[in-house]
Amino acid sequence: MNEPTEAVSGGWNTLSRGDSRRRWTGQTVLATARVAGLAGDAACVFGILRAAFILSRGTSENLAGLSAQSWLYSGLGTVVFVAAFAYNGIYTREFLLDRRKQTLHLIEAWLGSSVLFFGVMAFFGSVLVSPFYAAWSAIALLVLLPAWRVLLQRTMRSERITRLLRQRIAILGWSDSTAQLVRETWEDFVYPCEIVGYVDIARDSNTAVSVPSVPCLGAMEDLSSILHHHQIDVALLAGTDIAAGDMVELARVCQTEMVEFKVIPSCFPALASGMHVEWISGIPILGTDRLRINRLHVRMEKRALDILGAVVGLLFLGPVIAAFALMVHLESPGQVFYRQRRLGRKGQPFEMIKIRSMRLDAEKNGQAGWTVSDDPRRLKVGAFMRRWNIDELPQFWNVLKGEMSLVGPRPERPEFISNLKHEITHYNLRHSVKPGLTGWAQVNGLRGNTDLSERIRYDLFYIDNWSVLLDVQTMFMTLFKHKNAC
Repeated sequence: MNEPTEAVSGGWNTLSRGDSRRRWTGQTVLATARVAGLAGDAACVFGILRAAFILSRGTSENLAGLSAQSWLYSGLGTVVFVAAFAYNGIYTREFLLDRRKQTLHLIEAWLGSSVLFFGVMAFFGSVLVSPFYAAWSAIALLVLLPAWRVLLQRTMRSERITRLLRQRIAILGWSDSTAQLVRETWEDFVYPCEIVGYVDIARDSNTAVSVPSVPCLGAMEDLSSILHHHQIDVALLAGTDIAAGDMVELARVCQTEMVEFKVIPSCFPALASGMHVEWISGIPILGTDRLRINRLHVRMEKRALDILGAVVGLLFLGPVIAAFALMVHLESPGQVFYRQRRLGRKGQPFEMIKIRSMRLDAEKNGQAGWTVSDDPRRLKVGAFMRRWNIDELPQFWNVLKGEMSLVGPRPERPEFISNLKHEITHYNLRHSVKPGLTGWAQVNGLRGNTDLSERIRYDLFYIDNWSVLLDVQTMFMTLFKHKNAC
């Protein structure tokens, strides 16, 4: 076992100031950054909404009599946008340091807030809302809010401020997950945490771990003094595969030293975003059935995007569907649309529609089979359609009916699922959401006869990390990514 590490120079060091003073200073800096961000966002939104109102009216006569109302609506709009930013976590420690995450969540909140605010005002017939006002406001917010945030982050990029915003973490035990965490915090300056070292919690010396790249702070018996000496903010248990009594003792020591105690849930390796605690008869129950993507407001947001996309797709691509259906009929007379039974959300069966890309006798033996590269069963026009995903276009109708979504795991046939759910770990978790016309796995080349385990891993990543921007990114990539199309 590694010997405990004392204070050293460089990245792994013990702060010289008192623990309480450092924590108080860090909390003060964090609170100041949050207030500055919130105040700046509010000023930016309010100023843009007021400026848009003035520009949209043009003359003093048009401004007369509407000034008080415009001040009220500008204030209301500011509350809506800032509340959306707060709900998306813009003011948390994590996003204050990470410009990329902050910008992505800011844009997502901007999109939802713009639709809500301008849509509601237009629905109720506000005289303030004109197409120019809504467009000018939305575009100005999209440009100026991220620009203001860049200026704010530059003031927090100094080493001194960043150190105060970071939480000092001691890892209790070791696992593959903590190894990944250490690698990423070393490689990325913007992580809101600093790994101080690890504590060996093995009771048996034969099972003690040795991690050459990370200092060992000591053994479990010395945890109290380790937390105090190294000024730890968070103690992170590497997994749940330890004795229940030891876990209770670790939590007790952390509570005594006023250190946050957190656990990497090794018993829930998939869909961690759905983890929650519910109470039954005073007993806490941990589960994973509340995925963010399945929350009511998110489902409504995603459904609205699906309906809009399906209507636009059917209107603008209808002629394309008709043209290729005609070409299929000329090459292979017979039914041009192909209905196939697939399983959707929660295993509900539905009929998925495609333009037929293969011969009518492609499955004459009645057995389902995977499509392979250069499949001899394909029609000549079918090869082109499959490469450019044209055969999938009729599924806009499935999306409009609510059987599918624009983006999600691709639906599979029941004949395959009956075996795959036993062969591939977490396979059926992909059925916790609606299947998609396109998917994150597909745009990353995992389609057709490719590694199913890897495909499931991409599907679960999408489910766990869903956002409007991820849907938009996937749809955009669908137009240009055709790897393994067959």
